Amino acid sequence: MTRYQTIASLVALATTLALQTSPSLAFSQEAQQMCSGDAMRLCSSEIPDIPRITACMVRKKAQVSPGCRAVMDREHAAATAARKREAAAQ
Repeated sequence: MTRYQTIASLVALATTLALQTSPSLAFSQEAQQMCSGDAMRLCSSEIPDIPRITACMVRKKAQVSPGCRAVMDREHAAATAARKREAAAQ
């Protein structure tokens, strides 16, 4: 794996972690596709520290591209709904 592929993988993982607040959600290829560029642009100084990349993406959500923001909003809503279902089942 090249250095670029390693960095891209770390960014994709951090982006996914930033977007998903529930472990029950599956890895989102759409999130990786729509947000990796934003993560590189906005949070490259945090690489390779995944928790810091994650925090950076959340902190800079207002600066991400419209496509990434839409994915973040959609996945956040799905995570919220999943938490509500889990709480109701208990």
